[in-house]
Amino acid sequence: MKIIDPAAIAASAVAANPKRPATAIAHDDPDARLVAFRIEPGQEVRPHTSTSAVLLSVVSGRGVASGPEGEHPVGAGDIVIYGRGELHGMRATAEQLVILAVITPRP
Repeated sequence: MKIIDPAAIAASAVAANPKRPATAIAHDDPDARLVAFRIEPGQEVRPHTSTSAVLLSVVSGRGVASGPEGEHPVGAGDIVIYGRGELHGMRATAEQLVILAVITPRP
């Protein structure tokens, strides 16, 4: 068994560029990858596609999730699900946004 604290992992995440969101891999195996994102106000993960399904769990904060239909507000407790090949992105608005992404199968 492995127990993770997404908020703690996101708090210790590092950004290669201070203008980009900080990320940390919380778990990685062939079936799934879990990535913690700490997105500061004004930062974003630009919309992109993946060959995997992507599930975003909002741990804390508020922001915007984007998809083929446009942008939708999200907040703590929300889960956003994207199918394989579906356009997806996320952006923090007025406060820090912490998200745990489950990517399955691992790319």
